[in-house]
Amino acid sequence: MDGGLTITFISVAMFVGTFLLGFIPLLFQLSAKSLQFVSILGAGLLCGTALAITIPEGVGLLEDSWKASSSSSDVPSGLNSSKENGAPTEGGVPPRFFIGLALTFGFTFMFVVDQIGNYLSARDQTTLLPNSVHFTATLGLVIHAAADGFALGAAVATGQVTVQVIVFFAVILHKAPAAFGLVSFLMHGGLEKKYIQGHLLAFSAAAPVVAIATYFILYASGSSSENQLSATGVGMLFSAGTFLYVATVHVLPEVSSNRAGQPTSDPEQPSGAETHRHGHLGLLESLTLILGVGLPMVLALGLHDD
Repeated sequence: MDGGLTITFISVAMFVGTFLLGFIPLLFQLSAKSLQFVSILGAGLLCGTALAITIPEGVGLLEDSWKASSSSSDVPSGLNSSKENGAPTEGGVPPRFFIGLALTFGFTFMFVVDQIGNYLSARDQTTLLPNSVHFTATLGLVIHAAADGFALGAAVATGQVTVQVIVFFAVILHKAPAAFGLVSFLMHGGLEKKYIQGHLLAFSAAAPVVAIATYFILYASGSSSENQLSATGVGMLFSAGTFLYVATVHVLPEVSSNRAGQPTSDPEQPSGAETHRHGHLGLLESLTLILGVGLPMVLALGLHDD
């Protein structure tokens, strides 16, 4: 299937799926325990996808770009003219430096987003503006969803069906508890149903819009295939950094805190006020996390691209 049609189909499916998942709390009462298991599975999938799929795929794409560039005699010096073995060019930096740079930038980007969101939320609560609190919560999750959309767009740009399938399922399973939590948070805050639907619509649309934009930007990033490979590889590594941050810094500590009996005010989590208390996962939760981490690797072995 053509890449443009693929990203459009996947984006529409993600929008519809996220919106319908977020609508569930408006219709049914879900237990915190069930949402916790979905959160743990989503965190495991994000970690496994980053470690087993996006990082190896991103590095592979950059290596292919460097190999193609080093075999061309008329390519200007710089990143794309680096030697195949990763050694730095004269006066340049090692190509593998850009691998670490992309991963670090993705991780740091999500850290900055969280800090800004926490600051705005705290400020809104001290000024007693409940509507601002609702807006800040939605804005933070929309930015998180946009990062997920970037990952999906970069995955489709690789042209690898395995990567596309695994990243899609990792993102959608991560967005499910986020959608549940956002709607539950807004309902608890007394927001009218029509406004809740508007917030949910914005959250659901963020990832598909950014995914489509990312794909076409990467597709048009350069006239040469080397530039496209390089841009897509950097995008995959950036996405891996965001996945690792969200899973290890944001989701898992909150799940452990909930296990310890502390509520949280984060709309991306199943229950209650902000906490830093550490707990431990039970046997079933731990097995769920391990399943989530290992599933992308199993899928990568079982699915083969033409």
